[in-house]
Amino acid sequence: MKKLLGLLGTTALSAMIATSALAFDPTPGRPYDGTTLRALIVTSSQFSAQEARFDRFTEATGITVQADYVPFPNMLEALTAEMVGGAGYDLVTVMDAWVQSMDMLLRPIDAIAERPDVNLDNFPGVHRTRGYIGDELRGLPVRGHVQLLFYRKDLLEQAGVDVPTTWDEVVTASQAIREATGTAGIALPYGRNNGQNLMVWYNLLWGHGGDVFNDDGSPAFNSDAGVAATEQYIGFLREHGIVPEGSGGFTEQDAVNSFKQGNSAMLPVWWWVRSQLIDPSQSVVEADQLGYAGMPMVAGSAPTSYANTWIYGVTAESRNADAAMEFLAFVTDPALEREILLDPELQEVVSVHLSNLRDPDVNARWGGMHLAAADAAESAPVIPFGENWPRIVEILETAMSSLASGDSTDVRATLDRAASQVAALR
Repeated sequence: MKKLLGLLGTTALSAMIATSALAFDPTPGRPYDGTTLRALIVTSSQFSAQEARFDRFTEATGITVQADYVPFPNMLEALTAEMVGGAGYDLVTVMDAWVQSMDMLLRPIDAIAERPDVNLDNFPGVHRTRGYIGDELRGLPVRGHVQLLFYRKDLLEQAGVDVPTTWDEVVTASQAIREATGTAGIALPYGRNNGQNLMVWYNLLWGHGGDVFNDDGSPAFNSDAGVAATEQYIGFLREHGIVPEGSGGFTEQDAVNSFKQGNSAMLPVWWWVRSQLIDPSQSVVEADQLGYAGMPMVAGSAPTSYANTWIYGVTAESRNADAAMEFLAFVTDPALEREILLDPELQEVVSVHLSNLRDPDVNARWGGMHLAAADAAESAPVIPFGENWPRIVEILETAMSSLASGDSTDVRATLDRAASQVAALR
């Protein structure tokens, strides 16, 4: 990609990408000409990049899309308000953990799978399945993340350690990094905030052979495997001290900020954060100092990565459902996603299409990160979110926070209490 940029220049490359053919094939005759669709969208630069390209959709179909953005902390409340009261939105973006509780909001869209310009098999299973409620398709993946381990190449080199592949190696490397550089080894979130203190813990849980639920839907996280995983996660904070000071109350963004400020050498986080990590206006980390790898494993286990998915769905109350389905086919087009990934004016890395995750040009631009993400997506377990999942997250994140803060000290008893609370929701 650097060679291509040198030969073509930024302007020429932008023109080449902008004229790339989309698979999107609008319904002949522009039957929805003059329709205005309203979309309720979580705030993200990826969705803004898509909006900048809506004019092509309008030109092809005559449909105008009005986008209203809501910050992530307020998005669940906004979706719930839309489901209960209805403000007239035709389209919504919904995070995977909330989908099952949105049965009344999301219209079945199984018919979209029959369109020749929509290929559900191009989505990794961990993303594709999140669009279903029961056997009905309610949304298409449009934004997805897998966790990767970002690290400071220079700090690991100064400490004379390799990139850790297991959590035991994370502890050893972190201790060496602190001794050699005075920097904390790894930034981890332990405070409550939409379940962010659980997202690394899931990997430890799976690595120890446990799971969140048993096959019958009953709580499984308080098993021996769950206790071992939780003790290991809390041990990074309270026993090994490999995390920055104050981590007991860290949210995900606090952990990201610690890495950006040069106060920690490693950070397990979603790949969309990459642009923040090397943004000179907010980070001391330079691009050539930043490395990435797959998530560390529990010794002797297979690799895992917790995946997060956002779907685009059509509301049950929309009076423009057919036009909205037309938009879904456009906005989830893999060529549109690829265009944004390769746009030299942008720093967008998010991809939910296998064809783009494995695309040579995409990987040339982003240093092979998308191939690593494809591998992570293939091995990512799927938590069976139910309609009570938001409440279950509150219970689990509260238990984790209490252990991190020291309000609770008995891991098994804390997990047992949480399991009883979760079982009462069934």
